[in-house]
Amino acid sequence: MRIVVGITGASGSIYGYSLVRALRELGVDTYVVATKMGGQVMQYECGVKVEDLKKYATLLDNQNLFASIASGSFLTDGMVVAPCSMNTLGGIANGIGDTLLSRTASVVLKEQRKLILMTRETPLHLIHLENMTQLARAGAVIMPAAPGFYHRPTEIWELINFMVARILDAFGIDHGLLTRWGEKEGVQ
Repeated sequence: MRIVVGITGASGSIYGYSLVRALRELGVDTYVVATKMGGQVMQYECGVKVEDLKKYATLLDNQNLFASIASGSFLTDGMVVAPCSMNTLGGIANGIGDTLLSRTASVVLKEQRKLILMTRETPLHLIHLENMTQLARAGAVIMPAAPGFYHRPTEIWELINFMVARILDAFGIDHGLLTRWGEKEGVQ
């Protein structure tokens, strides 16, 4: 399996960082591309530099439109943008492929592969909602960073893992990151 992870400048870079680490642990071939603001937010929120992700994945320059992931002939199982800023969402929704991240998202859509956009903004105005609707019609999965609480989390990492698990589920990747609804309490 091969997945691309995009990280943008929205708050919530811990989701992208945690996803990349989980994919590595699960043996998934992972490519990462981050916007400039995505790198800055990750450093601010997590104390992690984008370059540190080289331990877990192939890191690509967002300005390199010659990168493998910019072509539909480079086979992937899809892409996740976590977190996905409204700026990036708007660009993807309107077919703007001027960076590696937005170009790759466009390629994933045109090749009818899975594109998950973990939006991280609130409240939303009409343009945000219309962009999300347009992308959903084009085949993208809109997955707001909205963890559940039925597993009774007591620590932040449990909320993060809840959302990472939902992404892994969407790709059919087996994991043990959460207790599912209806399972006995404490059973992974």
